[in-house]
Amino acid sequence: MQGMSERQYAANVGLSRGAIQKAKAAGRLVLHEDGSIDAAASDKRRAETTDPSKTRKPPAPKLKPVPEAAVAAVGDTLREQGLSAPAVGGGTTFLQAKTANEVLKAQERRIRLQKLKGELVDRARAETLMFRLARDERDAWVTWPARVAALMASEITAALGDGCEVEAALMQKVLEAHVRAQLDSLAEIRPGLG
Repeated sequence: MQGMSERQYAANVGLSRGAIQKAKAAGRLVLHEDGSIDAAASDKRRAETTDPSKTRKPPAPKLKPVPEAAVAAVGDTLREQGLSAPAVGGGTTFLQAKTANEVLKAQERRIRLQKLKGELVDRARAETLMFRLARDERDAWVTWPARVAALMASEITAALGDGCEVEAALMQKVLEAHVRAQLDSLAEIRPGLG
């Protein structure tokens, strides 16, 4: 049966080749007949014969604390995409953070592309234009009674015939009151237009 070479076994267990050679010389490795190393049996024998006080433990990684705002942002992004997100303080995994980062990058690219295609407009500019449009329409409605009152009064007088006359000033006041009532009801729906 073919086993591992010293280099392969050293890479497999995370030790140097020199350490494997010392373990081999001390008889702490199990060898096949051809001189190759039986990995499973050698791991077991090394665990039984190695003095725990003489083993080197890798230093614990020094992790910087992650701000709660960053963890919350990762969770929000994952939830927006319908993915499972940890509770705040529940510990975000690297994979979840990386997924959230990739989702955000994709969203930014999509928005940038939509802007380039002209599918998106600046919100502040659109609101300004809509306000101007609404103001112009309101102004048109406010000035309408003065423009049409005399014409409407003469047409109504002609339609009523003998003895009835509608005054243009009175017609204008009635129309202005009607327009003001309509604008007031619109102002309740959209404040700032009245």
